[in-house]
Amino acid sequence: MTKPRKICVVTGSRAEYGLLQWIMRHLQNDPRVELQVIATGMHLAPEFGNTWQAITADGFTIQRKVEMLVSSDTSTGMAKSTGLGVIGMADALDNLTPDLLLILGDRFEILAAATAATLMRIPVAHIHGGEVTEGAIDDSLRHAITKLSHLHFTSTEAYRNRVVQMGEQPSHVFNFGAPGLDALQNLQFVSREELQQSLSFDLGKHFFLITFHPVTLGDTPSSDEMACLLAALDTMPHDIRLLFTMPNADAGGRKLLEQINAYVSARSERAIAFSSLGQQRYLSAMKHCLAVVGNSSSGIIEAPSFGAVVINIGDRQKGRISAPSTIHCGSSRDEIEAALRMATAPEHKAIVSIEPNPYGNGGASVKIAETVATHPMENLIRKPFFNLP
Repeated sequence: MTKPRKICVVTGSRAEYGLLQWIMRHLQNDPRVELQVIATGMHLAPEFGNTWQAITADGFTIQRKVEMLVSSDTSTGMAKSTGLGVIGMADALDNLTPDLLLILGDRFEILAAATAATLMRIPVAHIHGGEVTEGAIDDSLRHAITKLSHLHFTSTEAYRNRVVQMGEQPSHVFNFGAPGLDALQNLQFVSREELQQSLSFDLGKHFFLITFHPVTLGDTPSSDEMACLLAALDTMPHDIRLLFTMPNADAGGRKLLEQINAYVSARSERAIAFSSLGQQRYLSAMKHCLAVVGNSSSGIIEAPSFGAVVINIGDRQKGRISAPSTIHCGSSRDEIEAALRMATAPEHKAIVSIEPNPYGNGGASVKIAETVATHPMENLIRKPFFNLP
């Protein structure tokens, strides 16, 4: 009898796990596969909600936890964390001996995992390659991870073409769409009333869902951009409630967290913040909110499938394919305020409701799971460069 293929999934953040979990469920139920899980990065940090607990609550076993975050809010700290991550991943992979590493995205935790696996001759399958986010250091990391990987799962055909343009074999690059959209088909969303009860907060008649991450390649400090966002929110009618989710662990993230906490503390009647809502509550909030505000990729990829109004602030997601109805604005107070007023106009909501999602209609997770479970492994680790005709 053929031994199950050992596929190791690495996850370092709540958002990334939300996209991976449907693939993980298919792999967990596949008798041809032995699923291994490594949790690292923000999952293990109390200040980011100890979100590794959500992974185990969903019925997955975490085989290894790799501590890598240093207590720092700087670019130097990110670099040191990456080094610690490579060391920790090397130990974990040496112990687990997977046949294939499955990773998603563009963060430094994932770069550490891909680096260790490549040096240890473990094939890597990468999800969401080929994309562009000009305002974040993640843009460079994503392309580096692509070159460290051997199988590729992109979210649009344009991104597939870009991965091939980088020299990857066309037969190893698959466009199945964005796996995060599978949550829309598989999750049981909570009603607005249930969401309010779960949050212990009155969402009022309307509310904004706000997620703003550090802009790691910006010329303006992210804290200044956050100050502009908060000032613009204060110009909105006070019956519009504000639901914040906290920024990630990039350089400058802790300062943003302090700003949000101070803002919410002074406006507790209309604003509340959470380290992590969990995927069900987060996507339910996206479904019920007046607008999704900030610079998270979820506003670009998942929100259009809800017909949600989206305001994308600044350069963090610059270069990503987006629905025509997405409102892109600069990061000054006046620009954000103008975008907020446009988003709340009835005529814009009418435009949003008819726009298709450029990232597909779901179904990517089962296709990715099937491919990593069955794709031939022979000579996968050797990568001849593919030259475009």
